[in-house]
Amino acid sequence: MINRIYSDLSSYFHKNEVLILYGPRRVGKTTLLENFLKQTQLRYRLDTGDNIRTQDILSSGDFARIQEYAEGYELLAIDEAQMIPNVGQGLKLIADKIPNIKIIATGSSSFDLANQVGEPLTGRKTTLTLYPISQLELLQQQGNRFDLKQQLEQFLIYGSYPQVVLAKTKDEKTRIIEELVNSYIFKDILTLEKVKGSKVLLDLLKLLAFQVGSEVSLNELSSNLGIDVKTVRRYLDLLEKSFIITKLGGFSRNLRSEVTSKLKYFFLDNGIRNGVISQFNTIDSRNDVGQLWENFIMMERLKKRSYQHIYGQSYFWQTYQQKEIDLIEERDGKLFPFECKWSTKNETVPPKEWLETYPQSEPFLVITPENYLDFVA
Repeated sequence: MINRIYSDLSSYFHKNEVLILYGPRRVGKTTLLENFLKQTQLRYRLDTGDNIRTQDILSSGDFARIQEYAEGYELLAIDEAQMIPNVGQGLKLIADKIPNIKIIATGSSSFDLANQVGEPLTGRKTTLTLYPISQLELLQQQGNRFDLKQQLEQFLIYGSYPQVVLAKTKDEKTRIIEELVNSYIFKDILTLEKVKGSKVLLDLLKLLAFQVGSEVSLNELSSNLGIDVKTVRRYLDLLEKSFIITKLGGFSRNLRSEVTSKLKYFFLDNGIRNGVISQFNTIDSRNDVGQLWENFIMMERLKKRSYQHIYGQSYFWQTYQQKEIDLIEERDGKLFPFECKWSTKNETVPPKEWLETYPQSEPFLVITPENYLDFVA
């Protein structure tokens, strides 16, 4: 068993607020919720958004029915809340009109749950996002940096979904990832967004998998997929909001030489990226280890910033002369430049153009297999 970062949910409850736990499918939200409920002294009701009766009551807008449903409980827990139409309005009624009740709702589908709870629960919710297992969590549990670094190749190839991390063999890890790719990652999009089929989504992800760390052209994607740019943009948005990919924009202070119009896309998990293209061969036999490394570092840094509340904006930096820096973090009015390098054979120095344009930026840091834990954990 792996201890998750939000194992004690009680510290995140606030009076007359709803606690929302987001995250991809299969990252352990239900397990986290069930483990919390086993330990709580509160009188609780656990329900699921798949339950037709629950859907009917919480989407009805009828406070008398909703009050009767919640009556007598100190805690109302709704798993898979994104399946309930207008769930935000129902939860708002409970939070507003039933004194002292605590509410927690989990959802794997960011785009649907966010749309439904966002406006109704403005100022009435606390939001937590649970990701695949982070290096931060593993280091806290294992306590030994050397041992964790010895597993690095496994994370680069198979990622860090809980089932995958706990699997004993490479064959078992591969089987679980293939099941995730084929059965789970598109489930919310196909169910809730009425996209006709997963083939075009999978084809789009395959194209993105080979472009990790590179700028993406929507026109090129459109041409390769045989669909219009507007549809490509919509599908990218759905894939991002369902926790499969995430985008990174270009940084600029409006200088003509800097690229800002393009985007880079990264996969939330290396295992899913490799599963999409069915490549699970070892690091020493791959030609994409640089991409795997950059994707891994970007996502582990995202997890750390989310879990430790490190606020700011992230970008890449690039000029039309192809000078670039992988990651720029803008925090507290300061710029922090980072470069991801798997190989340390050659020294990596910041581009002269960066130093001349942003002389007040923080020191340039190269993230390597030797020092990465300092950056992500």
